[in-house]
Amino acid sequence: MTLAPGTAAPDFHLPTDADGDLTLASAKGRKLVLYFYPKDDTSGCTTEAKAFTALAADFAAADTLVIGVSKDSIAAHAKFRAKHALGVALGSDPEGKALEAYGVWVEKSLYGRKYMGIERATFLIGRDGKIAQAWHKVKVAGHAEAVLKAAQALA
Repeated sequence: MTLAPGTAAPDFHLPTDADGDLTLASAKGRKLVLYFYPKDDTSGCTTEAKAFTALAADFAAADTLVIGVSKDSIAAHAKFRAKHALGVALGSDPEGKALEAYGVWVEKSLYGRKYMGIERATFLIGRDGKIAQAWHKVKVAGHAEAVLKAAQALA
């Protein structure tokens, strides 16, 4: 299932290590970036989290909340955030409910072995609670900047 721009964003409930529980309703009236990533403290995921952190003030100026989501535990998120001085909210989805709702829990393949995993994907949700833009199979380099530009352009 792919969420197309203009469709209602699925609701979610994500506990975090430092930001309380995050829900779609908690972002009401603001723009929201949900970026899904495979695993805390891995190379690409760290680079992506640092890129969003570096632009945190710009996202705040654009009235946009940024939340990174993985299956990692709240404790793992706390270690990841502290180790890399991350300034973005990290939501824990160990049961994969948000992953399923956003269609990012997918079959992957590595060296011929198939397994289920998280597709690196980002969703920009407008103030109206609808998907404004979606990026799938994200390449990390330059991605946070592209999402920021889209958030700034969104009313």
